[in-house]
Amino acid sequence: MTTPPALLIAGHGTRDEDGAEALRALVHLLAARHPDVLVAGGFFGLPGSPMPLDDAVDELAERGATRVAAVPLLLTPTGPGTATLPQALERAAVRHPGLGFACSAEPGPHPRLLQALEQRLDDALGSGARRPQDRARTTVLLVGRGASDPYANAEVARAARLLWEGRGFAGVETAFVTQAAPDVPMGLDRCRALAAAAPGSDGPNRIVVLPYFFFPGGLFERLCMQTEGWAAAHPDTEVYGAQAIGTGAEVAEVVMERYRETVAGGAAWPAAAVAARAGER
Repeated sequence: MTTPPALLIAGHGTRDEDGAEALRALVHLLAARHPDVLVAGGFFGLPGSPMPLDDAVDELAERGATRVAAVPLLLTPTGPGTATLPQALERAAVRHPGLGFACSAEPGPHPRLLQALEQRLDDALGSGARRPQDRARTTVLLVGRGASDPYANAEVARAARLLWEGRGFAGVETAFVTQAAPDVPMGLDRCRALAAAAPGSDGPNRIVVLPYFFFPGGLFERLCMQTEGWAAAHPDTEVYGAQAIGTGAEVAEVVMERYRETVAGGAAWPAAAVAARAGER
């Protein structure tokens, strides 16, 4: 019986222990659900992470893996000027020439992740969140990390449109914590103005600030501070803060789907080929 390739879950750039703990939980969940697959996880793209991707690759090699299917835990591309997963895998292959690597596509706004976002919205709003009249007076501000790459920021706008379709919210706007406009206060201003201009707006409108990233940590804390500051200056508007997507069952299902697609695509290839393949996308 052929041993299945190992699964390497690759997060991007965090030094935050809360983010590392969330990734550890995802690794443990998938390992428990799929005991026939070696599973490890780590972060690439930022030195000083508490869970470096190199350590995860070393662990898989020590446990006997010969093929590794890497799934990037990314909602948007990393953008130019930052380390990419294929580059990180290429360096790992130099240290472990016996390992073959394959790299999946990032999850992006996968339908299950949109369901997870909707659940975070409902959790933030509490009881009655799914009633049409409640949703009709709710505007969502979907907040991405922000990047210098306009294509990465455009992915947040795409997710916002998909989240809005058919769910009954008054609107879904976008903002970014860093590097891109609009920032969070500007996004909240826009949500407030649109709610006030909406036909039939005769009651208190509300805004839900929804993080579009997987992990809690410093970025999430900065978002909370920006949201709380704006809410204090606008007491006439109800503002709710949702949690990050996290790494629960929905995310585990998406990661495993990407893993299976990658394995079914054929034999693993060397990391140098991974870099060339990624450049073709």
